[in-house]
Amino acid sequence: MTRVFVPRDAAALAVGADAVARAFAAQGAEVVRTGSRGLVWLEPLVEIETPAGRAAYGPVTPADAAAILAGGHHPLALGDIERYPWLAGQTRLTFARCGVVDPLVPPGFAGLDRAREIGPDAVIETINRSGLRGRGGAGFPVGVKWKTAREAAGDLKYIVCNADEGDSGTFADRMLMEGDPFLLIEGMAIAAFAVGAARGFIYSRSEYPHANATMARALEIAHGDGLLGSFNIELRVGAGAYVCGEETALLESLEGRRGQVRAKPPLPAHRGLFGRPTIVNNVLSLAAAPWILQHGAAAYAALGTGRSRGTKPIQLAGNVARPGLYEAPFGLTLGQIVHDIGGGTATGRPVRAVQCGGPLGAYFPPALFDTPYDYEAFAARDGLIGHGGVVVFDDSVDMAAQARFALEFCGLESCGKCTPCRLGSKRGVEVMDRIRAGREVAANLALVEDLCETLKFGSLCALGGFTPYPVMSAIRHFPEDFAAPVTAAEPVG
Repeated sequence: MTRVFVPRDAAALAVGADAVARAFAAQGAEVVRTGSRGLVWLEPLVEIETPAGRAAYGPVTPADAAAILAGGHHPLALGDIERYPWLAGQTRLTFARCGVVDPLVPPGFAGLDRAREIGPDAVIETINRSGLRGRGGAGFPVGVKWKTAREAAGDLKYIVCNADEGDSGTFADRMLMEGDPFLLIEGMAIAAFAVGAARGFIYSRSEYPHANATMARALEIAHGDGLLGSFNIELRVGAGAYVCGEETALLESLEGRRGQVRAKPPLPAHRGLFGRPTIVNNVLSLAAAPWILQHGAAAYAALGTGRSRGTKPIQLAGNVARPGLYEAPFGLTLGQIVHDIGGGTATGRPVRAVQCGGPLGAYFPPALFDTPYDYEAFAARDGLIGHGGVVVFDDSVDMAAQARFALEFCGLESCGKCTPCRLGSKRGVEVMDRIRAGREVAANLALVEDLCETLKFGSLCALGGFTPYPVMSAIRHFPEDFAAPVTAAEPVG
Protein backbone atom coordinates (compact mmCIF):
# COMPACT_ATOMS: atom_id res chain seq x y z
CA MET A 1 0.00 0.00 0.00
CA THR A 2 1.36 3.41 -0.98
CA ARG A 3 2.00 5.78 1.92
CA VAL A 4 0.88 9.35 1.34
CA PHE A 5 1.71 12.27 3.63
CA VAL A 6 -0.85 15.08 3.82
CA PRO A 7 -0.51 18.05 6.23
CA ARG A 8 -3.06 18.72 8.94
CA ASP A 9 -1.57 22.17 9.51
CA ALA A 10 -4.13 25.00 9.69
CA ALA A 11 -2.76 26.63 6.54
CA ALA A 12 -3.24 23.38 4.60
CA LEU A 13 -6.68 22.77 6.10
CA ALA A 14 -7.76 26.24 4.96
CA VAL A 15 -7.19 25.24 1.33
CA GLY A 16 -8.77 21.79 1.44
CA ALA A 17 -6.22 19.36 2.89
CA ASP A 18 -8.88 17.23 4.58
CA ALA A 19 -10.68 16.66 1.29
CA VAL A 20 -7.37 15.80 -0.37
CA ALA A 21 -6.58 13.25 2.37
CA ARG A 22 -10.00 11.63 1.92
CA ALA A 23 -9.46 11.42 -1.85
CA PHE A 24 -6.17 9.55 -1.45
CA ALA A 25 -7.69 7.23 1.15
CA ALA A 26 -10.54 6.46 -1.26
CA GLN A 27 -7.93 5.39 -3.81
CA GLY A 28 -6.56 2.84 -1.33
CA ALA A 29 -3.53 4.79 -0.10
CA GLU A 30 -2.32 4.77 3.51
CA VAL A 31 -2.63 8.41 4.53
CA VAL A 32 -0.37 9.85 7.24
CA ARG A 33 -1.30 13.31 8.52
CA THR A 34 1.67 15.52 9.30
CA GLY A 35 2.47 19.12 10.06
CA SER A 36 3.54 21.56 7.37
CA ARG A 37 6.94 21.87 5.71
CA GLY A 38 6.27 25.61 5.59
CA LEU A 39 5.88 25.97 1.81
CA VAL A 40 2.54 27.68 2.26
CA TRP A 41 2.02 28.74 -1.36
CA LEU A 42 2.11 25.05 -2.37
CA GLU A 43 -0.43 23.79 0.17
CA PRO A 44 -1.92 21.26 0.23
CA LEU A 45 1.56 19.80 -0.34
CA VAL A 46 1.29 16.03 -0.72
CA GLU A 47 4.24 13.66 -0.48
CA ILE A 48 4.32 10.11 -1.85
CA GLU A 49 6.68 7.58 -0.30
CA THR A 50 8.95 6.00 -2.94
CA PRO A 51 12.11 3.86 -2.71
CA ALA A 52 14.13 6.96 -3.66
CA GLY A 53 12.53 9.23 -1.04
CA ARG A 54 9.42 11.33 -0.84
CA ALA A 55 8.12 12.74 -4.11
CA ALA A 56 6.15 15.94 -3.60
CA TYR A 57 3.20 17.47 -5.41
CA GLY A 58 1.48 20.76 -4.82
CA PRO A 59 -0.87 22.46 -4.59
CA VAL A 60 -3.02 19.32 -4.83
CA THR A 61 -6.80 19.05 -5.19
CA PRO A 62 -8.92 15.92 -4.58
CA ALA A 63 -9.25 15.47 -8.34
CA ASP A 64 -5.48 14.96 -8.63
CA ALA A 65 -5.28 11.93 -6.31
CA ALA A 66 -5.84 9.13 -8.83
CA ALA A 67 -3.40 10.52 -11.40
CA ILE A 68 -0.67 11.10 -8.81
CA LEU A 69 -0.98 7.54 -7.50
CA ALA A 70 -0.91 6.17 -11.05
CA GLY A 71 2.65 7.42 -11.44
CA GLY A 72 4.28 9.02 -14.42
CA HIS A 73 4.80 12.71 -15.00
CA HIS A 74 2.31 15.03 -13.36
CA PRO A 75 2.15 18.81 -13.83
CA LEU A 76 2.16 19.34 -10.04
CA ALA A 77 5.27 17.22 -9.49
CA LEU A 78 8.03 18.91 -7.49
CA GLY A 79 10.46 16.00 -7.34
CA ASP A 80 12.33 14.85 -4.25
CA ILE A 81 11.04 17.22 -1.57
CA GLU A 82 14.37 17.24 0.27
CA ARG A 83 16.04 18.60 -2.89
CA TYR A 84 13.40 21.18 -3.66
CA PRO A 85 15.46 24.43 -3.74
CA TRP A 86 13.30 26.45 -1.31
CA LEU A 87 13.57 23.68 1.29
CA ALA A 88 17.10 22.47 0.49
CA GLY A 89 18.52 25.97 1.06
CA GLN A 90 17.40 26.02 4.69
CA THR A 91 19.16 24.97 7.89
CA ARG A 92 16.35 23.23 9.74
CA LEU A 93 17.05 22.64 13.40
CA THR A 94 13.86 23.63 15.20
CA PHE A 95 11.63 22.62 12.29
CA ALA A 96 13.55 19.54 11.19
CA ARG A 97 10.65 17.17 11.96
CA CYS A 98 7.74 19.43 10.92
CA GLY A 99 6.00 18.01 7.88
CA VAL A 100 8.05 14.83 8.16
CA VAL A 101 6.58 12.95 11.12
CA ASP A 102 3.19 12.19 12.58
CA PRO A 103 3.07 14.88 15.27
CA LEU A 104 1.37 12.60 17.79
CA VAL A 105 3.98 9.83 17.73
CA PRO A 106 6.50 10.57 20.52
CA PRO A 107 10.13 10.71 19.38
CA GLY A 108 13.05 9.88 21.60
CA PHE A 109 13.95 12.73 23.95
CA ALA A 110 17.69 12.71 23.25
CA GLY A 111 18.18 16.30 24.42
CA LEU A 112 16.42 15.65 27.72
CA ASP A 113 18.42 12.46 28.22
CA ARG A 114 21.62 14.44 27.71
CA ALA A 115 20.47 17.11 30.16
CA ARG A 116 19.84 14.50 32.85
CA GLU A 117 23.25 13.02 32.16
CA ILE A 118 25.25 16.24 32.60
CA GLY A 119 23.19 17.91 35.37
CA PRO A 120 21.39 21.26 35.78
CA ASP A 121 24.42 23.54 36.04
CA ALA A 122 25.99 22.07 32.93
CA VAL A 123 22.70 22.42 31.06
CA ILE A 124 22.57 26.14 31.82
CA GLU A 125 26.23 26.54 30.87
CA THR A 126 25.55 24.73 27.57
CA ILE A 127 22.65 27.05 26.77
CA ASN A 128 24.81 30.05 27.67
CA ARG A 129 27.69 28.96 25.46
CA SER A 130 25.35 28.27 22.54
CA GLY A 131 24.43 31.97 22.39
CA LEU A 132 20.70 31.22 22.32
CA ARG A 133 18.66 34.40 22.75
CA GLY A 134 14.94 34.67 23.29
CA ARG A 135 13.12 34.18 20.01
CA GLY A 136 10.00 36.01 21.16
CA GLY A 137 11.32 39.44 20.28
CA ALA A 138 13.48 40.87 23.06
CA GLY A 139 16.51 38.70 22.27
CA PHE A 140 17.48 38.29 25.94
CA PRO A 141 20.03 35.50 26.58
CA VAL A 142 18.10 32.37 27.54
CA GLY A 143 20.86 30.93 29.70
CA VAL A 144 21.05 34.09 31.83
CA LYS A 145 17.31 33.91 32.53
CA TRP A 146 17.55 30.20 33.46
CA LYS A 147 20.53 30.83 35.75
CA THR A 148 18.66 33.64 37.53
CA ALA A 149 15.68 31.39 38.20
CA ARG A 150 17.86 28.49 39.32
CA GLU A 151 19.59 30.70 41.89
CA ALA A 152 16.34 32.29 43.11
CA ALA A 153 15.02 31.04 46.43
CA GLY A 154 11.68 29.27 46.25
CA ASP A 155 10.03 26.02 47.27
CA LEU A 156 8.15 25.90 43.95
CA LYS A 157 9.25 27.15 40.54
CA TYR A 158 7.44 27.34 37.23
CA ILE A 159 8.19 27.12 33.51
CA VAL A 160 5.77 29.17 31.42
CA CYS A 161 5.74 28.89 27.64
CA ASN A 162 4.47 32.02 25.93
CA ALA A 163 2.56 30.66 22.92
CA ASP A 164 0.39 33.76 22.59
CA GLU A 165 1.57 34.41 19.03
CA GLY A 166 -0.28 37.63 18.26
CA ASP A 167 2.02 39.43 15.80
CA SER A 168 0.71 39.93 12.28
CA GLY A 169 2.51 37.74 9.76
CA THR A 170 3.74 35.22 12.32
CA PHE A 171 2.79 31.55 12.49
CA ALA A 172 5.91 29.67 13.59
CA ASP A 173 4.55 28.83 17.06
CA ARG A 174 1.36 27.47 15.54
CA MET A 175 3.28 25.44 12.96
CA LEU A 176 5.47 23.88 15.63
CA MET A 177 2.60 23.06 17.99
CA GLU A 178 0.69 21.46 15.13
CA GLY A 179 3.65 19.75 13.49
CA ASP A 180 6.04 18.78 16.33
CA PRO A 181 4.46 19.39 19.76
CA PHE A 182 6.82 16.96 21.50
CA LEU A 183 9.79 19.21 20.68
CA LEU A 184 8.23 21.99 22.75
CA ILE A 185 7.35 19.55 25.54
CA GLU A 186 10.95 18.30 25.60
CA GLY A 187 12.30 21.87 25.66
CA MET A 188 10.09 22.73 28.63
CA ALA A 189 11.23 19.59 30.43
CA ILE A 190 14.88 20.56 29.88
CA ALA A 191 14.23 24.05 31.26
CA ALA A 192 12.41 22.58 34.26
CA PHE A 193 15.28 20.24 34.98
CA ALA A 194 17.78 23.09 34.70
CA VAL A 195 16.03 25.47 37.10
CA GLY A 196 14.35 22.96 39.41
CA ALA A 197 10.76 23.62 38.34
CA ALA A 198 7.97 21.19 39.17
CA ARG A 199 5.17 22.63 37.05
CA GLY A 200 4.80 24.16 33.61
CA PHE A 201 2.13 26.02 31.67
CA ILE A 202 1.68 26.60 27.95
CA TYR A 203 -0.28 29.82 27.42
CA SER A 204 -1.77 29.59 23.95
CA ARG A 205 -4.27 31.57 21.88
CA SER A 206 -7.97 30.87 21.51
CA GLU A 207 -7.48 31.67 17.81
CA TYR A 208 -5.41 28.47 17.44
CA PRO A 209 -7.98 25.65 17.88
CA HIS A 210 -6.07 23.10 15.80
CA ALA A 211 -2.76 23.78 17.54
CA ASN A 212 -4.43 23.62 20.94
CA ALA A 213 -6.09 20.30 20.16
CA THR A 214 -2.82 18.78 18.96
CA MET A 215 -0.91 20.18 21.92
CA ALA A 216 -3.48 18.90 24.41
CA ARG A 217 -3.34 15.40 22.94
CA ALA A 218 0.48 15.42 22.93
CA LEU A 219 0.50 16.40 26.61
CA GLU A 220 -1.88 13.53 27.41
CA ILE A 221 0.48 11.12 25.65
CA ALA A 222 3.60 12.54 27.32
CA HIS A 223 2.09 12.32 30.79
CA GLY A 224 0.47 8.94 30.16
CA ASP A 225 3.73 7.44 28.88
CA GLY A 226 5.73 8.87 31.79
CA LEU A 227 8.01 10.85 29.46
CA LEU A 228 8.28 13.83 31.82
CA GLY A 229 8.77 12.12 35.15
CA SER A 230 7.28 14.25 37.91
CA PHE A 231 7.21 17.44 35.80
CA ASN A 232 3.64 18.42 34.98
CA ILE A 233 2.59 20.68 32.09
CA GLU A 234 -0.85 22.24 31.62
CA LEU A 235 -2.26 23.95 28.54
CA ARG A 236 -4.07 27.22 29.20
CA VAL A 237 -5.89 29.15 26.47
CA GLY A 238 -6.12 32.94 26.58
CA ALA A 239 -9.07 35.09 25.58
CA GLY A 240 -7.47 36.97 22.71
CA ALA A 241 -5.72 39.96 24.32
CA TYR A 242 -2.61 40.99 22.37
CA VAL A 243 -1.05 42.49 25.49
CA CYS A 244 -0.97 39.04 27.10
CA GLY A 245 1.98 38.30 24.86
CA GLU A 246 3.92 40.51 27.30
CA GLU A 247 5.27 38.20 29.97
CA THR A 248 3.89 39.92 33.08
CA ALA A 249 0.43 40.47 31.56
CA LEU A 250 0.49 36.79 30.63
CA LEU A 251 1.23 35.87 34.24
CA GLU A 252 -1.65 38.03 35.44
CA SER A 253 -3.96 36.20 33.05
CA LEU A 254 -2.66 32.80 34.18
CA GLU A 255 -3.46 33.77 37.75
CA GLY A 256 -7.06 34.47 36.74
CA ARG A 257 -6.93 38.26 36.58
CA ARG A 258 -7.29 40.78 33.80
CA GLY A 259 -4.17 40.79 31.64
CA GLN A 260 -2.37 43.95 32.73
CA VAL A 261 1.33 44.68 32.72
CA ARG A 262 3.21 44.50 36.02
CA ALA A 263 5.87 47.01 36.91
CA LYS A 264 9.38 45.54 37.03
CA PRO A 265 11.28 44.80 39.24
CA PRO A 266 10.71 42.22 40.52
CA LEU A 267 11.55 40.16 37.48
CA PRO A 268 9.48 37.00 36.87
CA ALA A 269 12.64 34.92 37.36
CA HIS A 270 12.65 36.18 40.97
CA ARG A 271 8.94 36.52 41.63
CA GLY A 272 6.63 35.54 38.82
CA LEU A 273 3.64 33.20 38.69
CA PHE A 274 1.86 33.15 42.07
CA GLY A 275 4.86 35.00 43.49
CA ARG A 276 7.28 32.14 42.73
CA PRO A 277 10.44 32.11 40.56
CA THR A 278 9.26 31.66 36.98
CA ILE A 279 10.87 31.22 33.59
CA VAL A 280 8.84 32.76 30.75
CA ASN A 281 10.16 31.82 27.32
CA ASN A 282 8.41 31.68 24.01
CA VAL A 283 7.83 28.53 21.94
CA LEU A 284 10.85 28.87 19.65
CA SER A 285 13.25 29.61 22.53
CA LEU A 286 12.26 26.45 24.41
CA ALA A 287 12.11 24.36 21.23
CA ALA A 288 15.73 25.23 20.42
CA ALA A 289 17.01 23.67 23.64
CA PRO A 290 16.72 19.95 22.68
CA TRP A 291 18.92 20.37 19.59
CA ILE A 292 21.52 22.31 21.55
CA LEU A 293 21.68 19.68 24.30
CA GLN A 294 21.86 16.84 21.81
CA HIS A 295 24.44 18.35 19.43
CA GLY A 296 26.37 20.68 21.72
CA ALA A 297 26.73 24.41 22.27
CA ALA A 298 29.57 24.80 19.78
CA ALA A 299 27.54 23.37 16.89
CA TYR A 300 24.74 25.88 17.54
CA ALA A 301 27.06 28.82 18.14
CA ALA A 302 28.84 28.08 14.85
CA LEU A 303 25.71 29.26 13.03
CA GLY A 304 24.70 32.90 12.71
CA THR A 305 26.56 36.17 12.93
CA GLY A 306 27.81 38.53 15.64
CA ARG A 307 25.79 38.12 18.85
CA SER A 308 22.91 36.53 16.92
CA ARG A 309 23.72 32.83 17.01
CA GLY A 310 21.91 29.79 15.69
CA THR A 311 18.97 29.79 13.31
CA LYS A 312 15.88 31.96 13.05
CA PRO A 313 12.56 30.72 11.66
CA ILE A 314 11.59 33.56 9.29
CA GLN A 315 7.90 33.86 8.46
CA LEU A 316 7.10 35.48 5.11
CA ALA A 317 3.61 36.90 4.70
CA GLY A 318 1.65 39.72 3.14
CA ASN A 319 1.93 40.56 -0.54
CA VAL A 320 4.64 37.99 -1.29
CA ALA A 321 4.90 35.41 -4.04
CA ARG A 322 6.19 32.58 -1.87
CA PRO A 323 4.76 32.90 1.66
CA GLY A 324 5.87 30.43 4.27
CA LEU A 325 8.39 29.59 6.96
CA TYR A 326 12.10 29.59 6.13
CA GLU A 327 14.60 28.57 8.83
CA ALA A 328 18.14 29.81 8.31
CA PRO A 329 21.11 31.10 10.31
CA PHE A 330 21.10 34.80 11.17
CA GLY A 331 22.93 36.89 8.59
CA LEU A 332 20.83 36.82 5.44
CA THR A 333 20.09 40.31 4.15
CA LEU A 334 16.54 41.60 4.11
CA GLY A 335 16.77 41.79 0.32
CA GLN A 336 17.68 38.11 0.08
CA ILE A 337 14.70 37.22 2.29
CA VAL A 338 12.22 39.30 0.29
CA HIS A 339 13.43 38.69 -3.26
CA ASP A 340 15.46 35.46 -3.36
CA ILE A 341 13.39 33.52 -0.83
CA GLY A 342 10.03 35.28 -1.04
CA GLY A 343 10.11 35.87 -4.79
CA GLY A 344 9.04 39.51 -4.53
CA THR A 345 5.39 40.51 -4.46
CA ALA A 346 2.45 38.27 -5.33
CA THR A 347 1.02 41.06 -7.51
CA GLY A 348 4.21 41.45 -9.52
CA ARG A 349 4.38 45.12 -8.62
CA PRO A 350 7.54 46.60 -7.05
CA VAL A 351 8.16 46.08 -3.34
CA ARG A 352 7.72 49.38 -1.54
CA ALA A 353 8.00 48.45 2.13
CA VAL A 354 8.59 45.51 4.44
CA GLN A 355 7.46 45.44 8.05
CA CYS A 356 9.57 43.24 10.30
CA GLY A 357 8.67 42.35 13.88
CA GLY A 358 4.87 42.36 13.87
CA PRO A 359 2.40 45.26 13.96
CA LEU A 360 4.79 47.30 16.11
CA GLY A 361 7.82 46.68 13.89
CA ALA A 362 9.49 49.28 11.69
CA TYR A 363 8.88 49.65 7.96
CA PHE A 364 12.01 49.18 5.86
CA PRO A 365 12.19 50.59 2.30
CA PRO A 366 14.21 48.84 -0.46
CA ALA A 367 17.07 51.27 0.25
CA LEU A 368 17.64 49.35 3.52
CA PHE A 369 17.43 45.86 2.03
CA ASP A 370 21.17 45.43 2.56
CA THR A 371 20.47 45.17 6.32
CA PRO A 372 21.65 41.82 7.74
CA TYR A 373 18.91 39.89 9.51
CA ASP A 374 20.26 39.98 13.05
CA TYR A 375 19.31 41.75 16.27
CA GLU A 376 22.08 44.35 16.33
CA ALA A 377 21.93 45.26 12.64
CA PHE A 378 18.20 45.86 12.83
CA ALA A 379 18.49 47.85 16.06
CA ALA A 380 21.17 50.05 14.44
CA ARG A 381 18.59 51.03 11.83
CA ASP A 382 15.77 51.54 14.33
CA GLY A 383 14.16 48.22 13.53
CA LEU A 384 13.07 45.05 15.29
CA ILE A 385 13.34 41.39 14.35
CA GLY A 386 10.72 40.48 16.93
CA HIS A 387 9.20 37.04 16.50
CA GLY A 388 10.49 36.75 12.92
CA GLY A 389 7.54 38.00 10.90
CA VAL A 390 8.32 39.67 7.55
CA VAL A 391 5.27 41.30 5.91
CA VAL A 392 5.69 42.57 2.34
CA PHE A 393 3.85 45.52 0.74
CA ASP A 394 3.88 46.57 -2.91
CA ASP A 395 3.87 50.14 -4.26
CA SER A 396 0.12 50.55 -3.80
CA VAL A 397 0.40 50.78 0.00
CA ASP A 398 -0.57 54.01 1.78
CA MET A 399 2.08 54.46 4.45
CA ALA A 400 0.18 57.23 6.24
CA ALA A 401 -2.69 54.77 6.67
CA GLN A 402 -0.23 52.19 8.01
CA ALA A 403 1.13 54.68 10.56
CA ARG A 404 -2.40 55.50 11.65
CA PHE A 405 -3.18 51.80 12.00
CA ALA A 406 -0.22 51.30 14.37
CA LEU A 407 -1.57 53.97 16.72
CA GLU A 408 -5.11 52.64 16.45
CA PHE A 409 -3.89 49.10 17.14
CA CYS A 410 -2.02 50.29 20.23
CA GLY A 411 -5.15 51.95 21.57
CA LEU A 412 -7.37 48.95 20.91
CA GLU A 413 -4.98 46.47 22.51
CA SER A 414 -3.75 48.59 25.42
CA CYS A 415 -4.30 47.04 28.84
CA GLY A 416 -5.05 50.55 30.08
CA LYS A 417 -2.60 50.58 32.95
CA CYS A 418 -0.30 53.37 31.76
CA THR A 419 -1.33 56.77 30.43
CA PRO A 420 1.05 57.07 27.43
CA CYS A 421 -0.26 53.88 25.88
CA ARG A 422 -3.92 54.23 26.88
CA LEU A 423 -4.42 57.89 25.97
CA GLY A 424 -1.40 58.71 23.83
CA SER A 425 -2.45 56.21 21.19
CA LYS A 426 -5.94 57.77 20.96
CA ARG A 427 -4.54 61.27 20.60
CA GLY A 428 -2.09 59.93 18.02
CA VAL A 429 -4.90 58.66 15.83
CA GLU A 430 -6.57 62.07 16.00
CA VAL A 431 -3.37 63.86 15.02
CA MET A 432 -2.73 61.39 12.20
CA ASP A 433 -6.23 62.05 10.87
CA ARG A 434 -5.45 65.77 10.77
CA ILE A 435 -2.25 65.06 8.85
CA ARG A 436 -4.05 62.87 6.34
CA ALA A 437 -6.64 65.61 5.89
CA GLY A 438 -3.84 68.08 5.08
CA ARG A 439 -4.38 70.27 8.14
CA GLU A 440 -1.25 71.96 9.56
CA VAL A 441 0.83 69.02 8.40
CA ALA A 442 4.23 70.25 9.59
CA ALA A 443 2.99 71.17 13.06
CA ASN A 444 1.08 67.92 13.45
CA LEU A 445 4.04 65.82 12.27
CA ALA A 446 6.12 67.50 14.98
CA LEU A 447 3.39 66.69 17.48
CA VAL A 448 3.38 63.02 16.40
CA GLU A 449 7.13 62.85 16.87
CA ASP A 450 6.85 64.34 20.35
CA LEU A 451 4.05 61.91 21.19
CA CYS A 452 6.14 58.98 20.00
CA GLU A 453 8.96 60.04 22.32
CA THR A 454 6.51 59.91 25.23
CA LEU A 455 5.19 56.51 24.17
CA LYS A 456 8.67 55.07 23.72
CA PHE A 457 10.09 56.15 27.04
CA GLY A 458 6.99 56.50 29.21
CA SER A 459 5.08 53.25 28.55
CA LEU A 460 5.23 50.37 31.00
CA CYS A 461 5.74 47.72 28.34
CA ALA A 462 6.65 47.18 24.71
CA LEU A 463 3.10 47.66 23.41
CA GLY A 464 3.29 51.40 23.90
CA GLY A 465 7.08 51.47 23.81
CA PHE A 466 7.32 49.92 20.34
CA THR A 467 4.41 51.73 18.67
CA PRO A 468 6.76 54.56 17.60
CA TYR A 469 8.74 52.12 15.41
CA PRO A 470 6.11 51.74 12.65
CA VAL A 471 4.89 55.33 12.99
CA MET A 472 8.25 57.07 12.81
CA SER A 473 9.73 54.71 10.21
CA ALA A 474 6.76 55.36 7.93
CA ILE A 475 7.19 59.12 8.34
CA ARG A 476 10.98 58.98 7.94
CA HIS A 477 11.18 56.69 4.91
CA PHE A 478 7.96 57.62 3.10
CA PRO A 479 7.46 61.36 3.75
CA GLU A 480 5.59 61.85 0.47
CA ASP A 481 2.61 59.91 1.87
CA PHE A 482 2.21 62.48 4.66
CA ALA A 483 2.39 65.57 2.47
CA ALA A 484 -1.00 65.55 0.72
CA PRO A 485 -4.55 65.02 2.00
CA VAL A 486 -6.38 61.82 1.15
CA THR A 487 -8.98 61.99 -1.59
CA ALA A 488 -12.72 61.78 -1.19
CA ALA A 489 -12.49 58.11 -2.21
CA GLU A 490 -10.21 57.52 0.78
CA PRO A 491 -12.16 58.73 3.83
CA VAL A 492 -10.20 59.57 6.94
CA GLY A 493 -10.94 57.46 10.02
